[in-house]
Amino acid sequence: MITHIPLYAHPNPKKVLVIGGGDGGVLREVAKHPGVEEIVICELDADVIEVSKKYLPSLAKGYDDPRVKVHIMDGAKFMDANKASFDVIITDSSDPIGPAGVLFETPFYKAMHESLREGGIVCTQGECMWLHIDIIKPLMDSIAQVYTDVGYAYTTIPTYPSGQIGFIIATKGRGSCSQPARKPSDDVQKTLRYYTPELHSAAFVLPAFAKRAILGE
Repeated sequence: MITHIPLYAHPNPKKVLVIGGGDGGVLREVAKHPGVEEIVICELDADVIEVSKKYLPSLAKGYDDPRVKVHIMDGAKFMDANKASFDVIITDSSDPIGPAGVLFETPFYKAMHESLREGGIVCTQGECMWLHIDIIKPLMDSIAQVYTDVGYAYTTIPTYPSGQIGFIIATKGRGSCSQPARKPSDDVQKTLRYYTPELHSAAFVLPAFAKRAILGE
């Protein structure tokens, strides 16, 4: 969902940047979009990639796609050198504790905004509404000053605390991503285990407590 919500919300994504996600899972899913021409990943730790290729081949198969370009470096530095370059940026990070904390701060979101093309979309790991409302709300408020639209979606997944994880989805020069701009072909849909166009829209429908706390409604 962290991949398919922003990609299907964009009418014609050509260049995609993945920050983090060294296991290759996001790359694998981006590669299911035939219209994407270039997939760039910035991963700080080369060992994550090598270990994933060895022990998690079903995820790391994303590296096999010829459109993928790997950069072992800080994603913020890469974006600073590649402004207005990407249609979609996906940040697949760990929790905002320790080194990954900077990925949840406003300067990092500003860097992503500058690296987006007009009409672009960013999607980041957005923590759990049941556990981290105190983190989600201030972050969304701060980046709303930079982006045209900021939304919150979520999905259910048993390996995360509370069985749920959210996504912060922000746009540059375009409106909400709550409705898909494209739909998977029948052949592609058969390869997707979770995403459907209906689920895309439903992911933005929040429980009452979260709607009040996150969106102020």
